[in-house]
Amino acid sequence: MKGEHIDEITSTLPIGRKVTFRLKRCERYDDHAICSILKDAGDDPDCTDKAELTAKVSLTKSPKIDIVGGEGVALVTKAGLGLEVGKHAINPVPRKNITEMVQEEMEGSDFNGAQIEIAVPGGEEMAKQTTNERLGLIGGISILGTTGIVKPYSTAAFRASVVQSVDLVKNNNLETIVLTTGGKSEQYAMELFPFLDNMSFIQVGDFIGTALKRGKRNKIKNAIIVGMMGKLSKMADGRMMTHAAGSKVNMEMLAMFAKDLGATSEVVEEIQEAATARRVLEICEEQGIKGMTDIICEKVVEACSEHSENKLNINTYLVGFSGSLLGRFEQNETIYWGTP
Repeated sequence: MKGEHIDEITSTLPIGRKVTFRLKRCERYDDHAICSILKDAGDDPDCTDKAELTAKVSLTKSPKIDIVGGEGVALVTKAGLGLEVGKHAINPVPRKNITEMVQEEMEGSDFNGAQIEIAVPGGEEMAKQTTNERLGLIGGISILGTTGIVKPYSTAAFRASVVQSVDLVKNNNLETIVLTTGGKSEQYAMELFPFLDNMSFIQVGDFIGTALKRGKRNKIKNAIIVGMMGKLSKMADGRMMTHAAGSKVNMEMLAMFAKDLGATSEVVEEIQEAATARRVLEICEEQGIKGMTDIICEKVVEACSEHSENKLNINTYLVGFSGSLLGRFEQNETIYWGTP
């Protein structure tokens, strides 16, 4: 706001942690400024490691902060991603974080709003190494994130942390592990089962199979699996490693479930051609098809029970993106875990 050249900037991440970033660019022009940083993918490098993330900002007196995508940021062309078709793939949490940080910087100034363009030079080439195009994200990468911190979900380090977490449950004489695939599903699981010890809740990332095997080895009695449509659909298909690069949702399987639930041939075909499991859920809601989520939970229990050689009592719960309980299947209802 002072028109000074700076070499670094301190920002507050979505989880509330303040982090200082070294700037690669800091340029001021007559009606806008451009700054950029290089992404550090940490222990889990992917195609976006060391990518330059650029923000072009023009301040305005109109009380509105408008965020758009520029070069290398994908355009959304298909429904089912939780993003508006025709807009750039900048997810809600990054949008909110950018808005809050800009508002914080404008406090006490003559400006009330801003035009912000987020770009990733080379992002279109990076996206060729991802599944973006298949999902209907065209022309670049997505601006993702829920915390602002990269966690190594696909690395041996994360796998080891899952094993350690299950061991911790055993060592503290707890009978139940609650397995979730990430921060949001863990938050919702804690709301469903507030009476369980926090130690029982384990973010397994893509390593659901590892957690179940370790639970069996440690003679853990109960396993509760809480997840969203995409990951649970993969588990229902017997995928015990759910990383996007290594497995994809079996749309034929979901279409078969829909057919069994009375879907018309046209709806079955639409599901077969859906880009995401989330879109399948939307189709079922639009067509009034009931029971899809319960079937998925049942198939998850079957697959996970087989993987753990039926040594764990497994219950599965499918939650929506706002935390609502959409489906459930309880293998052993005589075990009291509470009623979500």
